[in-house]
Amino acid sequence: MKNNDFAELSHEELVHQEPTREQRIYLALAAVPCGKVVTYGQLADLAGLPRAARLVGRTLRHLPRGTQLPWHRVINAGGKISLAEDCPSGQLQRARLHEEGIVFNNSRISLRQYRWQPQIAATTSRRQDKESQ
Repeated sequence: MKNNDFAELSHEELVHQEPTREQRIYLALAAVPCGKVVTYGQLADLAGLPRAARLVGRTLRHLPRGTQLPWHRVINAGGKISLAEDCPSGQLQRARLHEEGIVFNNSRISLRQYRWQPQIAATTSRRQDKESQ
């Protein structure tokens, strides 16, 4: 099932159907916010597929042209874009990340600064909510 097929499923089918591995990857990827990145392995973990970084790479490679999923926010564990710098897709990924305010230093992205960590964000948000009460 492709990422565009979600719209074709009825609510009842979505509720009662276990998502495929690809769908789990799409859902996790869709949650990555603008200005943040995840690694292939991290995206696999977020999708509930530990040790499946290569599956994430294969799945992203087969996304349809024009997808709305933020595929450009996925980088390798070294903080680099896995696509060649001189290929059109690699240039597009770099441009999109730059548009989102992500800074490159020697072709690397600081994972310390730009990695999305949803568990930490959720914890911080809950703590701030409690403090404001």
